[in-house]
Amino acid sequence: MIQRRDFLKAGLSAVSVVAAPHLGAQTGERVVIVGGGFGGATAARYLRRFNPSFQITLVEPASDFVMCPMSNRVIHGGLQLRDITRPYSRFVASQGLRWVRARADGIDLAAREVRAAGDRIPYDRLIVAPGVDYVYDGIDGLQTADQQARAPHAWKAGEQTQQLRNMLQALPENGVVAMTVPKVPYRCPPGPYERASLIGHYLETRKPKAKLLVFDANPEIQAKKGLFEAVWKNRYRDRIEYVPNADLKAVDVSTGTLDFDIQGKVKANVLNVIPPQRAGSIARASGLANVGGRWCGVDFLSYESTVAKGVYVLGDSIAGAPGMPKSGHMANQEAKVCAGAIAAESLGMAVPADPIIANTCYSFVSQSEVIHVAAVYRYDAAKKIMVAAPGAGGLSSEPNVMEGLYAMAWATNILNDTLG
Repeated sequence: MIQRRDFLKAGLSAVSVVAAPHLGAQTGERVVIVGGGFGGATAARYLRRFNPSFQITLVEPASDFVMCPMSNRVIHGGLQLRDITRPYSRFVASQGLRWVRARADGIDLAAREVRAAGDRIPYDRLIVAPGVDYVYDGIDGLQTADQQARAPHAWKAGEQTQQLRNMLQALPENGVVAMTVPKVPYRCPPGPYERASLIGHYLETRKPKAKLLVFDANPEIQAKKGLFEAVWKNRYRDRIEYVPNADLKAVDVSTGTLDFDIQGKVKANVLNVIPPQRAGSIARASGLANVGGRWCGVDFLSYESTVAKGVYVLGDSIAGAPGMPKSGHMANQEAKVCAGAIAAESLGMAVPADPIIANTCYSFVSQSEVIHVAAVYRYDAAKKIMVAAPGAGGLSSEPNVMEGLYAMAWATNILNDTLG
């Protein structure tokens, strides 16, 4: 496993690549950012740092930034929703942004304008960071908002996070929870298995007669496989049942029934349906989702769209290179590369040719014990993609309390790095 000091050196190397444009003339270019998640907010902050003269507009309808990492701890009861929430107002003021608190209705690529709440916002450069949309088209019985709310995904931190927590608390003593995992790619590959572990811990300590059924559309656990399998076998053997190759085709929320292609019909008291995902609607409607009509192709030197000049896509909506997860940490790192490239061009400098980014993912498997996976990615000029750096990265040998402390420190640090 990579030594911690080596991993930190790799991270500092990544920052040094994108921090070069800090000095230079000012241009006053108009940059509009659609979406204030890890990608959009980090891009705004680092654009301001690299070239203070940028005129930056953030288009974001929410009043608060709610952190998806650590939201599984809210569901299980280890944290409160307020612990992972920060107001946008403080961030916008500190960074000197114009904030259009509305959902982007459309993008006119020819006119170089974003439409939001009847306003037309002109841009010289546009960053699109809309996260993911959820695909219910192939799941009968989950077409309406009411039906979806009764089988919440809680895959975007906020109201549904608290709702799922409340549903667990109301679970009968011998009740059944059923959660579904979509086929990859989806946001945060280890996330469903962390959630399963924490629900298992909740049931073990609060409702030891209850059970969790995990129906995975994939043939196996998609991240930290051996570690999660060991935890479920050794700690939650009687609480968690894992079922692979489970393609969900229908849901009856009135009876709490899931219907699978192979496994047939299963009833549960609590339904947590995590549906398949795709690039955010604004990206798809604007023609940026040019990879299978589902994800957005980008140039990994700058995250500029491969179909629209001057438009950049960040975070979960992109078609990542093989092995690149969709995660908050990755969106944060991609945003720094993007901000560095935009700032370099605005200052008449060359775009850095060898970006390095890193990803770390911590997963709680109990109230205090954590496992992690880490990786470092370098730009491969021949393949024009990001590739995992050989020998860089690591995986926990077993769950431990010390990594729980690291995980909480990581959460604090990435929030501060994103929002200031």
